[in-house]
Order: sequence, then structure tokens, then C-alpha cells
Amino acid sequence: MSKSAFSLKVFAAYLFLVGTVLVVDPNFLLGLFGLPDAQEVWVRVVGMLALILGYYYSVAAKHELTSFIRASVVGRCSVILFFSTFVLFEWAPPVLLIFGVIDLVAAIWTALCLKVEAAAV
Repeated sequence: MSKSAFSLKVFAAYLFLVGTVLVVDPNFLLGLFGLPDAQEVWVRVVGMLALILGYYYSVAAKHELTSFIRASVVGRCSVILFFSTFVLFEWAPPVLLIFGVIDLVAAIWTALCLKVEAAAV
């Protein structure tokens, strides 16, 4: 497995973890970050989406789908931009930026791996 695929596999595991917690017991995760309990289904929907994305990332990593791996870098880098905007407009609390930073750091890791792999060819 290439290093870029491995980085995506690790990110998929993160999504599986977060997604599972959000589906099964969302208020546990929300409470860890000082967010109010959610009674609506939206947070579980986000968990379901995280699980599905985790599955896509896992399959892409397993099959070394480089074009998908590259595209994931752009998508994951955009998360911090969206979350920063949400915080700036006071649509979300600043703690949301933690998740954006995780996505950004993981995307940078993947991008660096892709760059090294391209140079080795």
C-alpha cells in the first residue's frame, strides 16, 4: 500500500470512529467539546455521512485510486474554509475548527505523500 493510500486509510478509520459515535451516542461527542445536547436527528445524519465517506475513502485506499486520493485532498482542505466561515458568521462555535484542523492536517499528510510518490516515478 502506498503512503498516500495509507494516509487515506487512517483518515477513513477516523471517519468510522467519529461517524459511529455520532450515530450511536452523539451527545457523548458533543459533550466532550462543550456543545449542547442534540435532540434532533441532524447530528446522526452527519454521523451516517461520515460513515459513508469513511467507506469510500477505505475502498479508494485499498484499490490505490490515486485520482480519488488527490480529489480527497482538495475536499478535505476545503473543510477548514467552510468551518472558518461558519465560525466567522457565528453560525457555529469556534470548537468546530478542531475538526477542520484535523481534516486539514490529514489532507496535507496525503498531499505530501502524493508529492513524494510522484517524484519517485
